[in-house]
Amino acid sequence: MKFTHPVELYRALARVWAGDTASPTGAWASDTPARNHCSVTSLIVQDCFGGEILTTRTVGGTHFYNLIEGTRWDLTVSQFGEPIPYEDTPSSRAAALADTSEDKYRLLVERLGAVAPVAE
Repeated sequence: MKFTHPVELYRALARVWAGDTASPTGAWASDTPARNHCSVTSLIVQDCFGGEILTTRTVGGTHFYNLIEGTRWDLTVSQFGEPIPYEDTPSSRAAALADTSEDKYRLLVERLGAVAPVAE
């Protein structure tokens, strides 16, 4: 996968997020594609752009997002109907993976590979 900017990655993710990649499985709705994809998305963002995985507490539980070169990137913020009280608590790949599964991560990576821009 080769993405030049997080917004480009977001556009590709929005095309491939689905019920079988949400955590928990099936906790997803087509009208809110980012719903329950924060942990798996934070892993993929880190794969593509490095940086840190952060968390904050929300009404729905722990929310994962990223910090890349001093900028907060939350590619799944659209799942929320209200502003997020970002705490920017440092987290880890292990914690994000524990909130999803290796199978969902691999499936989403595979789907992104099919829609990713071609590296030059």
